[in-house]
Amino acid sequence: MRSIRPSLAHLRTVLVAVVLGASGLLATTASARDRGDHERAREAVMSGQILPLSTVLQKLEREQAGQVLEIELEPSADRWVYEVKLLQASGQLLRLEVDATTGEVIGRRVRPPRPLLNQGETR
Repeated sequence: MRSIRPSLAHLRTVLVAVVLGASGLLATTASARDRGDHERAREAVMSGQILPLSTVLQKLEREQAGQVLEIELEPSADRWVYEVKLLQASGQLLRLEVDATTGEVIGRRVRPPRPLLNQGETR
């Protein structure tokens, strides 16, 4: 089974994506609300209400095979959810929704690998 443990540089990139996604820095019209989301997420991790990203990645490494491509932390009406995108060795793209409080996978979508194109062929 292939490890999903990302490199330190990749983990930093993913962490930046999580922070940017949670803080709303990419959405200027909702920046005040999103800064509140970032602070709520930070406080939730610090108070133990949600698991740190490193803990979630360790749990996923034991249960899923694949390379982490993207991670986002999203608030919903009643809980925080880590959205994780993995590329499996077979070429399948696996999208997981992970309960940020328990680390349990609560949603899963699989996209089969795309067939390879012949030389000169376009989609």
